[in-house]
Amino acid sequence: MPVFRTSAGKSTSKKNKDLQNGVNMDYKSSGVDIEAGYKSVELMKRYVKETMRPEVLGGIGGFSGAFSLGSISKMKEPVLLSGTDGVGTKLKIAFILDRHDTIGIDCVAMCVNDVACAGGEPLFFLDYIACGRNIPEKIASIVKGVAEGCRQAGCALVGGETAEHPGLMPEDEYDVAGFSVGLAEKSELIDGSLLHDGDILIGLASTGVHSNGFSLVRSIFPMTEESLGKHYDELGTTLGEALLTPTRIYVPALKSIKNAGVKVHACSHITGGGFYENVPRMLTEDMRAVIRKDSYEVPAIFKLMQKTGDIDERVMYNTYNMGIGMVLSVAEADVDKTMAAAREAGDTPYVIGYIEEGEKGVDLC
Repeated sequence: MPVFRTSAGKSTSKKNKDLQNGVNMDYKSSGVDIEAGYKSVELMKRYVKETMRPEVLGGIGGFSGAFSLGSISKMKEPVLLSGTDGVGTKLKIAFILDRHDTIGIDCVAMCVNDVACAGGEPLFFLDYIACGRNIPEKIASIVKGVAEGCRQAGCALVGGETAEHPGLMPEDEYDVAGFSVGLAEKSELIDGSLLHDGDILIGLASTGVHSNGFSLVRSIFPMTEESLGKHYDELGTTLGEALLTPTRIYVPALKSIKNAGVKVHACSHITGGGFYENVPRMLTEDMRAVIRKDSYEVPAIFKLMQKTGDIDERVMYNTYNMGIGMVLSVAEADVDKTMAAAREAGDTPYVIGYIEEGEKGVDLC
């Protein structure tokens, strides 16, 4: 059954001080509010229920999340896939703006997109939130985002942990991470083995910066409420809102493409390291990717970042997704079906390049 708990560390300095002053000790006086933990769990329950799948066993409670694998018996060679990640320093922007309802989507996206680009269907997700002080409404807002990410990905949120760490973390800060487990037939894994000369590369549009490269972002722009609250005409919103736009979840698009009868030959989730690091990960040793930079319009947020920070173009493509969050390689005959299926799932696809024989790597031209 789904499990959601709160746990905590200890504030030894405060404990020692209270002992010296003859104060009766309890957990709350050491900096940990158990009642706040209970309240957090109660507030998040309604969001968690929205992510349930038929395979989830039991209600919310217990020590572990239970998920039936009965469907595996119908598969020839079932393979479990897993992905784990966090949100990184994008959290700093959420802290400054006191906006916490989208960060959870980022956390889920970073994990399920990795599972999906390997050919798997994400089954369930668990999160871990560490905080300096448990503020129930804030924790519930984070989990609301996690649940929304799971809903978009079609996976169940079967558990989580909220750990209160007084004295270790600032009271108004937190970190969030998680992991997802998915399932695929071995024959349907996307591993690059089907790549061949003449394949076409299709890019699925990103929603912006996603969840990578924010240490550089925070060097480009002043991290103040005033700076993040500034409205930019080219963005159509404030800088902060643009940067907090949650990571796109590509699970529905890849499922739609599969259901259209397309066999994806290779796939890459464009995360930290941008094109130069991630595209080669989907290639075999004798294949090279060629991507045309003018094949789509680079989103305004990246142009603003590059101009404001005076950043070299190669650095941008080596750090950010530059408007493409997922790259797929398909046979030329499947391009139209792939594009139509991606659009049907609500994504925006572009033909961005091709595969050719050569030394493993990527050319951006």
